[in-house]
Amino acid sequence: MSKQAVEFLSKEEVLLLRYEPRDGTSWIHERLSRNETIVIKGTFHLWQEHLVEELSPVEPEELWSSWKPDTVSFRVAQLVNEYFTFDKKILGLDYELLIHQDVQLTYKLFTAEQKISIFQVIAELRPARIVIGGPESDAIPEIVFIGLINNFPSGFELKRYALARVSSVVRDFVETKVDAEQLFRRYVSKRLKKQSKNFRRIFNQSEIEKYRFLHSKLVEMLNSESTYNETVWQAEILQIILLLNPKYIKALRETPVRDTYRNTTRKIDLLLIDASGNIDIVEIKQPFDKCIITNNQYRDNYIPLRELSGTVMQIEKYVFYLNKWGQKGEEYLTQKYKAELPGDFSIKITNPGGIVIMGRDHNLTQEQRQDFEVVKRKYKNIIDIITYDDLLRRLNFIVKQLETDT
Repeated sequence: MSKQAVEFLSKEEVLLLRYEPRDGTSWIHERLSRNETIVIKGTFHLWQEHLVEELSPVEPEELWSSWKPDTVSFRVAQLVNEYFTFDKKILGLDYELLIHQDVQLTYKLFTAEQKISIFQVIAELRPARIVIGGPESDAIPEIVFIGLINNFPSGFELKRYALARVSSVVRDFVETKVDAEQLFRRYVSKRLKKQSKNFRRIFNQSEIEKYRFLHSKLVEMLNSESTYNETVWQAEILQIILLLNPKYIKALRETPVRDTYRNTTRKIDLLLIDASGNIDIVEIKQPFDKCIITNNQYRDNYIPLRELSGTVMQIEKYVFYLNKWGQKGEEYLTQKYKAELPGDFSIKITNPGGIVIMGRDHNLTQEQRQDFEVVKRKYKNIIDIITYDDLLRRLNFIVKQLETDT
């Protein structure tokens, strides 16, 4: 322990502050015997009542082995339900201070530069209590409090601030060569500049496992496509789509939509609802090889096959019906699916989009791929056309990027 050092140690259910002054401990005992106060680091105000008996070899070995005769120990807090509750008198506080037993305690948690008591500064805010670390609902996380300590104004910063305040008055009357206000702002901006924290890494491994599973599941489905009926196929692909697009919170089947022109009600196979209440239409078709683009050219172009053109047309009609239905449709759908959605949640019909999932593109030639891309871009403002090979590529690239970021 270095000279004028302070450390904390736990003895049974008591937190001790052990102090080693520069010039021995005799003066401390003399002052305490006269009922005078000892102030340590400008923060801890200690009296005779806080002094504990000197340690001896009968104490636990980890305490005795580090004890020195030129130190004194004071009782500063009591352990209650995993928290050290500090003596208000010692810290000069009028509020409760609780620090979790797992928090690493050093005097820097209590004392800033120039012997400024951090918790007495906080007292100016008049809190009912301050809790640091642990499970309490009003607890300040340890890492957050450490950040506060690290950004606590230094002596140099306080000097800059004082000069800036003087400068704000003097410069109204006298021309100065130094802009102290600008220097202060520049210093604070540099010192407190936030660094982006890569909190994605916390979830990366679980995300990698999720997308690997989805990729392998889709490969398995494509290899055994003939064993699925249409309903089961749609249900499982829909789960993949929802996991790939977390903005969607609910999928509705056989959703009614009013055809006001023919005065009839039609049904949309699958309707997706996002977290804002907006809806989109999704069509999921089983992946027949030849359902998206022709094998032969028409006037030097490969054109969409009937299955793709018909599916796109169907979605465009549903979008048309929904937009015409408008506010009445919103109210109807909100009421109909009220029990399946969060409270006070409203469904909104605001230019719905469409998603088409169908077909394979792995056997297409380069020319076919180019023409298919033209078709996809023609409809991209309304409909996102995705092949099953597209899905595989997306899942694969997501996994690779997550692995790179880990």
